[in-house]
Amino acid sequence: MSNHYSAANLRFPGDDARLDLTDLFVFASPDDPERTVLIIDVNPYTTGMSAMPPFLMKREFHPDGIYRINIDTNQDAQADAAFTFVFSELEDGKQAGTVRFATGSEARESEPAGEVLITGVPVGFDETAEPVVVGQVRLFIGVRSDPFFADADGSFHGFNWTGQDAFADRNVLSIALEVPNEMLSTDSAIGVWAAVDVRRDGAIVQVDRGGHPTINPFVNPNNIKNEYNLRQPVDDLANYLELWSGLLEQNGYSPEEASEAAQIVLPDILRIDRSRPTAYPNGRALTNDVFSARFAWMTKGRVGPDGLKPHDDMLPTFPFLGVPNRYPGVD
Repeated sequence: MSNHYSAANLRFPGDDARLDLTDLFVFASPDDPERTVLIIDVNPYTTGMSAMPPFLMKREFHPDGIYRINIDTNQDAQADAAFTFVFSELEDGKQAGTVRFATGSEARESEPAGEVLITGVPVGFDETAEPVVVGQVRLFIGVRSDPFFADADGSFHGFNWTGQDAFADRNVLSIALEVPNEMLSTDSAIGVWAAVDVRRDGAIVQVDRGGHPTINPFVNPNNIKNEYNLRQPVDDLANYLELWSGLLEQNGYSPEEASEAAQIVLPDILRIDRSRPTAYPNGRALTNDVFSARFAWMTKGRVGPDGLKPHDDMLPTFPFLGVPNRYPGVD
């Protein structure tokens, strides 16, 4: 998986799919290189594999959740800008969101802060949903076809690839933005990570986070996955460099090579230089085979690609993600 089932024991954070951050994508807009596309996918409510335990699935954003896209503009592993998204209760099959954009110290506040870009934006629950335009920002919020592709079953069975894509014809809830480059930074190089918080007992608790794909489900040992979700990227080098370097040494890297390779993904912030073509780990496009890339990285190239191709339902225009797949009795 990318970041699907990102809590311990291949479960959702808090056993609630609505709080599960599955993927982050950052790439230059194919329509205009002066604009950047940011996409987070959450709530894989129709994703499932035979090895996974059952969960209560709800097709909605968590009404007590705070969904964040953080941008680091000066490589200090802290947010210098942030988009936050909060949602109403689901009523009569409808849900609406509020989007804020904060900069400076406000970007690091737990409470959603900064300028309100839009309120009452409807969540799209079918194929008729359309993007909205807010000033210079394009925005889409709603159900989309999950773009992640991976032979997950093969990864659990000694990398004997089955040729089966566990995420084909599955859905997620997506938040997609297309913004002018300078809104994020005048520098072409930025770092991005996403996080999901939830209000619990009067406090705001972070329950999931990630920048690079396929980290917590496969790289971290089971006993630290939940702790990892609670932490911040600024502390990642101190907390995980030794651990991850040791893992890489066990898979054929020299100590020096292991430290260097670990720092490709530490801190867990997806870096992109927008003056260069998008290709993971320089950002992440919807078609990048990050699943194969992660195991090649972990094994110093001993594990080859799983042979799967990107999904063929993606759109040529914003929000680029395919329309929802249909499931009788679910959608």
